[in-house]
Amino acid sequence: MKNELHTVLGASGAIGRAVIKELQNRKLHFNAVGRSQKLEGIATTQADLLDAGEALKAIQHSAYVYLCVGLPYNAEVWARDWPLLMHNVINACEKAKAKLIFFDNVYMYGPAPLAVPFNEQHPQNPTTKKGKARKQTTDLLLRAMADHRVKAVIGRSADFYGELAVNSSFYISFLQNILQGKAPKVLGKKGVAHTYAYTGDNAKALVALALDDSTYGQVWHLPVGRPITFEEANEMFNKELGTKYKVSYLPKILHKALSLFIPPIKEVEEMLYQFETPYEMNFDKFMAHFPDFKTTSYQDGFSAMLRSFRQSEPLNRKNGNR
Repeated sequence: MKNELHTVLGASGAIGRAVIKELQNRKLHFNAVGRSQKLEGIATTQADLLDAGEALKAIQHSAYVYLCVGLPYNAEVWARDWPLLMHNVINACEKAKAKLIFFDNVYMYGPAPLAVPFNEQHPQNPTTKKGKARKQTTDLLLRAMADHRVKAVIGRSADFYGELAVNSSFYISFLQNILQGKAPKVLGKKGVAHTYAYTGDNAKALVALALDDSTYGQVWHLPVGRPITFEEANEMFNKELGTKYKVSYLPKILHKALSLFIPPIKEVEEMLYQFETPYEMNFDKFMAHFPDFKTTSYQDGFSAMLRSFRQSEPLNRKNGNR
């Protein structure tokens, strides 16, 4: 098993890097694949997965393929690129006879508000553009699985945070602001509980699923921490950093106005339901199968995240340091 090749697609992203770390910890043979960025100290294969030929070349000789790619947070990009990317990866895995482990999100569940908590059987009638794009993409894989074209397992994650997770709300709204001497600024409603996943936990869970043949052909919710509010998260960041900031909520009317001029804010608009009503993911199925799995506490996860961003180039660049 240790000589089998584990290929990580999207290796330069937060989840891809975490999966590589877990494979290293298990002393498993891996191939890191990224579109452009090379990883320090890790041999990296460059490939554009939107090109069928490059996808096949990156995946050939693999026994396991982890699809951990993150596309730009843009509904049009997702609708255009995710189905094509999935199509190319499925075809390449089929030809290579590689097992596919897909790191999925939970945007396809709907309509909002979701059940509290929601599990893998929740209705999938998304009303958002990004939710529809993700459902279309996952459905492609589910059909390929049903047709026995590829042996695959799907791990669905809640919003994640951790090392290198520059798009995490805990980085954008909290850590980035606090380290610049500013109060956290968030979107949503005060007091609403939400579950989050730690990148390291996601990686450990994905590799555990990959190495257990009985998990294939199924969808699994990956482990999350307990539901917490922004206020609770703020207390933990204050404790970790020795600060006394209070959370500031961006008024919805201001958010709508800014979304007309600032594209990233516009992209968040359709997903705000996640932070306006309780959003709690159930992962009982995973824990029943892996009863010894230990989730990382938010305090420990925040500590690791802080150490990472204090040392990382993304943080230095955003703070104007070189």
